Formats: sequence, C-alpha cells, structure tokens
Amino acid sequence: MNGIKLCRMKKLILLSLMLMLTVGYAAAQKKASIKFEKLTYNFGTFSEKDPIQKCSFTFTNTGEAPLVINQAMASCGCTVPTYTKQPIAPGEKGTVSVTYNGKGKFPGHFKKAITIRTNGEPEMTRIYIEGVMEEAK
Repeated sequence: MNGIKLCRMKKLILLSLMLMLTVGYAAAQKKASIKFEKLTYNFGTFSEKDPIQKCSFTFTNTGEAPLVINQAMASCGCTVPTYTKQPIAPGEKGTVSVTYNGKGKFPGHFKKAITIRTNGEPEMTRIYIEGVMEEAK
C-alpha cells in the first residue's frame, strides 16, 4: 500500500512541477503593449454646414513584441475609424484616424467611443471623440 501512495505522490509532485514550469514559461513570454498619447479628442464647436470632422490618435508599442491591432470599432455608424494595419515594432508608433460625419444628426453635444482590440496589454482600449455641432444659421 505504501508503494502505491509513494508512486502517486511522485506523480503529483511531477505534475505540480510541470505546471509551475508552464506557468513560468507563459509569464516569461514577451508581450506587446499599447499606450495612447491621449484617449479623448475634442473637436470643440463646429457648424452643421461643415459636419465632417477628422482627428488622429497616436499610440506607442511600449511592449517587447510586435503590436497588432485586430479591430477598431465605433459605437455609431457616423464614426469611422481607420488604423495602422502592419505590426508595430516595440518602441514604434502607429495611428488610429477617426472621421465623424454629423450630417443628418441633431445639433448639440456628442461623444462617441471607439473600441480598439489588440494582441497586446491591454487587449481592449477605448478612445473617445466629442464636440458640439451647432445648427446652421
């Protein structure tokens, strides 16, 4: 009976050691990391006569592996994001450009979110645009 318990104990110790090594290896993997210079862009006040507004958000890969943006999705169809498609090397910069089209929208204050999904840390980041569209006079 003791021989069976000893054998099981050895297996348990071996499995535990393998688990710790696997976790340590996974933690040691180099990862990308995205850091935006700013998370909100304010267009200020603009006229309904000129409803299309554009801006860019600059980010840096502060990680140790290439950064890839997998998706940039706006909270509204009036907001269209475009982004750097190729992998961003560590220490390099990329951009997310955003076009807001207020045509057909009610004048007044707006705030829209753009969700950025990457292979880095954090996996998801939200950036925002806002402004005030005044009624055409």
